[in-house]
Order: sequence, then structure tokens, then C-alpha cells
Amino acid sequence: MNRIASLSLILALYTTTAVANDTTAELKTGGLVYTRSDAVSMEEEKLYISPQEVRVDYVFRNTSDAAVETYVAFPMPDIQGGPDQNIDAGDVESDNFLGFSVTQDGADVKPSLQQRVYVGNLDMTDAVVAAGVPMNPQSQAAREALKKLPPETIEDWLTRGLVIPDIYDDGSGMKTEYAPIWTLKSAYYWKTSFPTGEDVNVSHRYRPSVGGTVATTFLDENNEPKGERFEEYKKKFCVDDAFVKLAKKSNADMNASEPHLVENWISYVLSTGSNWAGPIKKFTLTVDKGEADNFVSFCGQGVKKTGPTTFELTATDFYPEKDLDILLLVPTQAP
Repeated sequence: MNRIASLSLILALYTTTAVANDTTAELKTGGLVYTRSDAVSMEEEKLYISPQEVRVDYVFRNTSDAAVETYVAFPMPDIQGGPDQNIDAGDVESDNFLGFSVTQDGADVKPSLQQRVYVGNLDMTDAVVAAGVPMNPQSQAAREALKKLPPETIEDWLTRGLVIPDIYDDGSGMKTEYAPIWTLKSAYYWKTSFPTGEDVNVSHRYRPSVGGTVATTFLDENNEPKGERFEEYKKKFCVDDAFVKLAKKSNADMNASEPHLVENWISYVLSTGSNWAGPIKKFTLTVDKGEADNFVSFCGQGVKKTGPTTFELTATDFYPEKDLDILLLVPTQAP
């Protein structure tokens, strides 16, 4: 199949919550990575995405004349540290911060979790683990653990680029704490067998990272569809004239202190599907907007409405060359 073509959809959605921060970034998550050979094909992938859940159901088949035993991996999104990070990273106090789970042929799989700490291209995991500091740089537990480190360790970590000073005034004078600025890289993996000529069913679930803003942001300072950001949204989300009209009205409503629209984004690394042997024989994408009063735009070809809140795209012999980005415009509530 050719690269996903442009299509913009407008859907009705409703939500009871508004985004609390000015801007919240989303984390891109994706599918399973096959680590060894090209003997196993992806016969089918059913991908379901909503603001609350991502579900992916696969059917794999070993097309060779011998059984294949290998590792399958699910890379989690990188978590970047820093005092000003504004990312919906799930439950940052848990190693399984997006609630990932997996089954194979209906049986629960307990995958191993690999986590590494990086500063640039340098692996600093040993230093962080040896100090007993939690590895997720956005966790409060990591910040609390840094407070207990001896001054010589903090000095060493400043040199390594693991932490930076976070200076603030709490009302009683200036205070200095230290914030982790490393990057956490995580991946779940498990060993599995693919018998020759047999289908193997693998399913995984997790909570998506949903980013957003407190307004619509893709029009220019004159409320017109112009400029670099608008061109980016056209390419990334395939926004059309109807979305421009929505944004214009929303911005006018916001300036009048009336209920207006805010942006939510969901991203999925679809291109990991190309790691398997050949194309995805049968691919189904379902986007579920969840409620009733929002609007959504994303790029796709042949999308059909299949229910009050669901839209479906199907393809055969699908080569995922582009990741999937979904834009939701969500109404705020009246005061």
C-alpha cells in the first residue's frame, strides 16, 4: 500500500475535564519489534486507539520450514528529565508507567523489563543504580532520593550531566535542589516460539500518553491559517477548512471568556510494523473518540464511520511508512 493519504474527519466528542497545563507533550508509543530473523510474518494487526486505551491484537505466522525461537520486544517511550518537563508520562512512580500488559494465545505473558539511564549517548545506569536512586527522572521518588545524596556525589553527577540545580524561592529565601535530567529508556521483552506453519496470537494493552494545550494553536497571530505551525498541522494531522473554521470560532470564544476548544494529541509509532517479514497482510485501525462532542483530524485513506464514536481504516499488504498522529479538539466546560 502507498503512503497513507490525507483525509480529515470531524467527529463529535464530549469530555468533562480540561487540560490543566499550558502545553502537555505526548509520548509516542508503538508496536512489537521482532529482533531476530525474517521468517515470521504479521498476518493481521488490529489497532484500537482511544484517549483512554490502546489495544493491539496481532496474528503472526512462521512461514519457514523450521520452528523459530526468538525474543519479541515492546519499546516504551523515552522519559526525559528536567524541572520544566511537561509530559503526560503516566504513573511515573511505577516502572510500568503506562500499564503495559501482554498475552500470547490467550495466556498472560510476564515480560522482562530492561531500563537504562542515558545522558546523550552515554550509559549512566550503573551510577544511578549504585546510588539507589529511582531511574524514572520524572518521579518524585527520584527527586527525594537526590536530596539524600552526599555533596561529593552531587558534584560528580553535575559533571556527568545527570542533574542540574533547581533554584527557587519558597517564601523564606532562595533554595537549591537538584533535578534529574537524564533520559530513561525502557523496553519490555520476552522469549517466544513460532511453530512452523501455525498462527500465534499476541495482544497487548496500555494507557496512551495524551498531550494537549489550553487553546487551539495552529492559526497565526491574526487567527488565519498561515505560518509554519499551520503547515506542520496540515502535514501531521491533515487539518482542513472545517478545522480552520472551528479554530477561528474557538479563538474568538476564548477571547470573549466563553467556553472554547482545546487540543489533545495522541501519537503511535506505526512504523514498527515494518520490522516483520513482508507487509502486514491485513491491517485494521479503529479510532474511538470516547464521548460525544469533540472534533478529530488525522491522516488516513478510506476511513469509515463504524459506530457512534468509532472510525475504521482497513488495508491489505500494508507497509507502515508513516507514524500515526491524532488531533482532538475538546470543548471546555462553561464556568
